[in-house]
Amino acid sequence: MDNYQNNNKAAKAVILLSGGLDSTTTLAIAGDQGFECYCLSFDYGQRSRIELEKAKRIGEAFGVRHHFILHLDLDRIGGSALTDDLDVPKGRDLSDEYEIPVTYVPARNIIFLSHALAWAEVIGAGDIFIGVNAVDYSGYPDCRPEFIESFTRMANLGTGRGDSGFPFRIHTPLIRLSKGEIIEWGTQLGVDYSLTHSCYDPIGEQPCGQCDACRLRLRGFAEAGMNDPLKYRERP
Repeated sequence: MDNYQNNNKAAKAVILLSGGLDSTTTLAIAGDQGFECYCLSFDYGQRSRIELEKAKRIGEAFGVRHHFILHLDLDRIGGSALTDDLDVPKGRDLSDEYEIPVTYVPARNIIFLSHALAWAEVIGAGDIFIGVNAVDYSGYPDCRPEFIESFTRMANLGTGRGDSGFPFRIHTPLIRLSKGEIIEWGTQLGVDYSLTHSCYDPIGEQPCGQCDACRLRLRGFAEAGMNDPLKYRERP
């Protein structure tokens, strides 16, 4: 294990990378801040397999130090339209921001962040970046600021690094931004959004255009006054 001491030269950071718009923007932000980026993606039994291929391409495009894809069998637990034989909602009313949608994967960010902590501790990284957003996804309890704050406290109580006086920092640069603001920031950093994938129910690489993720993404590009480079099966 690397020494916990950090001389601030190319500090290592673990970036949770799904292949989506938010996580790709978060990766760009971490790189812009001078971190040496170690990306972590999960093959967790999700229905949308294309996101893993997108994550690989994005990691290569950014020239990350290492990209690790970890296998988890969350589909054996199920309970989500992303991992189980449940219909992905289409055309849902997105104004009901406190309703937890069926696309919520039970405890997913708790599970993902726990694995990120373990890897970060092994490689000597004190920083973890995750692209959670409480504005567009406030129906997801594991995307809210209070969850991240609580998880960070837990992480520093339950890890060797935290116990040794070198606390982890969990960065959520997008958490209070609108989707349009996220796209504007990413564009300023040179993110190629044609590489990203957001759809919950694609056919191959083609996004459906009607699920929550597609509609929020399209709304964000409209807010930013930009055109989404993806070609949708059906636009809302």
